[in-house]
Amino acid sequence: MTKEEMLKKLEEINIPKDKMIILGKASLLMQDVINETDIINIACCSSLYNSLNWDRRLGNFGTLVKYCDCVEVESILYTKERWIEIDGYFVSNLEYCYELLKFSHNKKEKKLIENVEYLLCEKNNFYWYEKNLRKNKISYIAGVDEVGRGPLIGPVVAACVVLPEKFLLDGLTDSKKLTEKKRNYFYEEIRKQALGIGIGVVSAKKIDEVNIYEATKLAMYEAINNCKKDCEIEHILIDAMPLDIDIPTTSIIKGDLKSITISAASVIAKVTRDSMLYELDKKYPMYDFKNNKGYGTSSHLEAISKYGVLEEHRRSFAPVKDYIEKHDKIEQTV
Repeated sequence: MTKEEMLKKLEEINIPKDKMIILGKASLLMQDVINETDIINIACCSSLYNSLNWDRRLGNFGTLVKYCDCVEVESILYTKERWIEIDGYFVSNLEYCYELLKFSHNKKEKKLIENVEYLLCEKNNFYWYEKNLRKNKISYIAGVDEVGRGPLIGPVVAACVVLPEKFLLDGLTDSKKLTEKKRNYFYEEIRKQALGIGIGVVSAKKIDEVNIYEATKLAMYEAINNCKKDCEIEHILIDAMPLDIDIPTTSIIKGDLKSITISAASVIAKVTRDSMLYELDKKYPMYDFKNNKGYGTSSHLEAISKYGVLEEHRRSFAPVKDYIEKHDKIEQTV
């Protein structure tokens, strides 16, 4: 049912709108997070609940509910911090919706959980994870991110950044979504304000030895250790990748879009690696690294075909590996 249909259904039941709290997906529908729902979950006080001559059954979380048609009612008290008011109705807020969705472990709702999580981050200026950690007296929070997993040449670079509590930089987000001019500006501002910054660089040769996944983790460990030289680290927020380390960590899917600290690390890593590719471009201008940053673009592949493989190329990556194997076969037949 749509929001309009749900509101009409709520008006039909024998519970005043100011005496109920709308829960679950119905609350997300009220907040325009989703477009429709099939079940309306609400809560009310015990006296109202007991007065309802409805059937009973177990609800989603093992609690006893009463139901009629598509409406489920439970008897429970909620603190005011858990709800907001919309159109005269009390509605469970995004924070509580997120708690319930995570608690349900419903794999079908994975995308919905991600959307609510992003909205919470956006609502808190992408400082939501950091705020929750600071509530637990954790002050030195690091963000870790990497760039350069996909290119055919050069190192993978990771950065670890610890920001001050009052840090604010409007527009800071995933470095890939920023213009180069913006990235460079943010890079300088982050360096001015950060409590600690660490860089980790793992060469193409090492990538070939251990694979890109393991090389990325090595770059992150190096970045963290270098950052610890500047300041203490009590907790680490990481973009997706789990790390085996003696510091508590939180791995966040698409973290560079949800956490300002990870976004800062993303910018530091991106600008650092790009500067390396600009130097490589000066050395080998025919490969046009200043424009392709080492990715497998058509111009880069054409340059490899014409000029060959460089020492800095990743020989374990398919296009480079294929060229070497093809070239070796030609030499063997000559």
